[in-house]
Amino acid sequence: MWLSDAQKIGVALTTFGGLFMLLGVMMFFDGALLALGNILFVSGLTLIIGPKKTFYFFARKQKIRGSICFLGGIVLVFCKWPFIGVIVETFGFLNLFGDFFPVVITFLRQLPFIGTLLSLPYIRGVVDRLAGSRTSAV
Repeated sequence: MWLSDAQKIGVALTTFGGLFMLLGVMMFFDGALLALGNILFVSGLTLIIGPKKTFYFFARKQKIRGSICFLGGIVLVFCKWPFIGVIVETFGFLNLFGDFFPVVITFLRQLPFIGTLLSLPYIRGVVDRLAGSRTSAV
């Protein structure tokens, strides 16, 4: 499957949005970096999956609490409450995108170096818990 030009730009915007949010947290919750990261992340997500699918993703009935927290956290960051905004936004992010963690972990386990690292004894239990599997092979 090939990405269109808009989707490629969306991936770049989403990546930069994540980096700006990480920098904003590292710089002691700098509101400007966090706000820029939020704008880039949401606009990149919109370019990747399209505006209509983005609206339906955030408007799903079973994910409405996560959507409200995620968007409310963005509003709090814009209103100069970056610490509380990031906490609320993180809760919403985990509610919205938590279903993707098992897929990401399965992909990471197939990578050469990272897969070996994730299979180490103490790390395996944490990763299995994140992936949602309650039993691990002995």
